[in-house]
Amino acid sequence: MMLAGARRGDWVHLALMVAALGIAYVMPFELLVLAYVVLGPAHYTTEISWLHDRRYFLKRRYIALALAAIAVAATLIDNSSWFGFVIWAALVVSAAAAATRSLSQTAVLLAVAIGLTALMAARWPALSLMGALLTSVVHVSLFTLIFMALGAWRTQSRAQAALIGAYIAAIVLIMVIPPSGATVIPGFQAVAQEHFGNLVQTIGMLFGLDKLRLDGRLTGFLAFIYTYHYLNWFIKAGVIRWADIPPRRWIVIGVVSAASTGLYFYDYALGFSALLVLSLGHVVLEFPLNALTMRQLGEAAAGSLFGGPPQRRLAARRR
Repeated sequence: MMLAGARRGDWVHLALMVAALGIAYVMPFELLVLAYVVLGPAHYTTEISWLHDRRYFLKRRYIALALAAIAVAATLIDNSSWFGFVIWAALVVSAAAAATRSLSQTAVLLAVAIGLTALMAARWPALSLMGALLTSVVHVSLFTLIFMALGAWRTQSRAQAALIGAYIAAIVLIMVIPPSGATVIPGFQAVAQEHFGNLVQTIGMLFGLDKLRLDGRLTGFLAFIYTYHYLNWFIKAGVIRWADIPPRRWIVIGVVSAASTGLYFYDYALGFSALLVLSLGHVVLEFPLNALTMRQLGEAAAGSLFGGPPQRRLAARRR
């Protein structure tokens, strides 16, 4: 059996993944819109709370204030290239602050980043694509996969490794056998097209497909990865203990989340604009953790190729 020896949490994890996939096939447009407005605000607020308690995985908290300011400033930028530059710069700063261990490593990172920035600036629309994808597909899918991979390696869990395979298989399935473009509630298609259509155009630019549109395939893909991203966060409450917060903070989180969702239902466009700072803020404030996790996963991969047994290497790092 694929998940033989899996813990109860792994089975729940798989069930939620399958549920997200199933609903993405039945009503992709509705799932994309509703997951974003119902699950999204609760995810933003609880993750920022968790990151705050862990000092945003930074040695100096003022860097987090700078990242928050960058997120606010980015929401005011109309030019897509400048937006991409600012988001890319935030990621580079986060990596330098959280994922390097010496001045020499920081210098190498910055030198490489400057070279890549110059290359992207010379090749329009590379910076635009970088900004759009880092704050959407990369955040909700690629970084989620990286977190899952590091967790599976740390626990040496075959069940968690199988969940990674199931996640990738689900995406491949959507691409090969796409959901229908039909909607149960037709109005949701217009809302999804208005607010997620630009993201599809960005994906089209990435692959050189000028006529790409928000059809059943891409809507199902976005609905699945966004929904699973949120569910993956909520199911980790007992693992990373993000729910262990004071009651007063729970009240604030509950009020902000409920008010945000209510604003979306009142006027989706207004909610989308008003919540942009919160949405973008949680993405940018997570960059230090993303960078740190990528470094740790890279070290794990290198250790597996050139070092001793994984458990021994992990124990050695903890001492």
